[in-house]
Amino acid sequence: MIPILLHFGPITIYSYGLMVALGFIAADLATVSEFKRRGYDPQIVSTLVLWIAISAMVGSRILDIINNWSNYAANPISMITPGAGFVFYGGFIGAILVSFILARYFKIRWLTLADMCAPGIAIGHGIGRIGCQLSGDGDWGLPSNVPWAMAYRRAIVGWNGRTVVTLGPNGQLLPAPGCNDSGCEPWVRVHPAPIYETILYTGVFLILWSLRRRLNIEGQVFYVYLMLAGGCRFLVEFFRVNERLLLGLSEAQLIALAMVTVGAIGYFNSVFRPQLVESRRAA
Repeated sequence: MIPILLHFGPITIYSYGLMVALGFIAADLATVSEFKRRGYDPQIVSTLVLWIAISAMVGSRILDIINNWSNYAANPISMITPGAGFVFYGGFIGAILVSFILARYFKIRWLTLADMCAPGIAIGHGIGRIGCQLSGDGDWGLPSNVPWAMAYRRAIVGWNGRTVVTLGPNGQLLPAPGCNDSGCEPWVRVHPAPIYETILYTGVFLILWSLRRRLNIEGQVFYVYLMLAGGCRFLVEFFRVNERLLLGLSEAQLIALAMVTVGAIGYFNSVFRPQLVESRRAA
């Protein structure tokens, strides 16, 4: 685990920030390829990625502030400092909102833009999670004895009873056995959830990349992304340490279910609606 890579005087290079940057570069390359394949000007991709990156970072920090308001209120400067403290779904929502403006500005149909960006989002997300793993930003999972369980003793957020937690009987977060405010016992290990997500989202990227030439109806690539990415996050949440809010599910799982639902409805509508319209015309 390497939270901080280098110091250049007052400048600190964090592993999390580096991997997020590499994720955006990978997303840029994948999206440029799709723009070229579909006959759109690839020159605008860098502008798209820049604005989407800014909106994603702002949105992800805003959702983390909302979810952890008491911590940020006690230390307001932490709202703008780098390092840990970003929530993917906040960034995803922020990027979606800004993408509507960008699609209108560049005169590209939004669903077409979403189709071209979906594979890049998946691989960018997967690479970004490597940053979570390297920095130890608290995205690890529940305590575990599986052979690949890990300890994050140099985590940027600390490795103690406040960050290494388990779920109580009502879904609330409690200090994990063997952990207190001063630290954790040497035998404490947790699920390396960021590694799980890197593997899963890389798989989502490979599936989308293989399907992108066969899914010719506008929006279908994006709908498949919503279903796959939402399903992956829903499953991983069972190993993560987020508080359960409703029906034993976390906030992220509820959002993931919404993603899967929207993706399924959109996909099946794209398949069957043209057939229904045609049958009505024939009648």
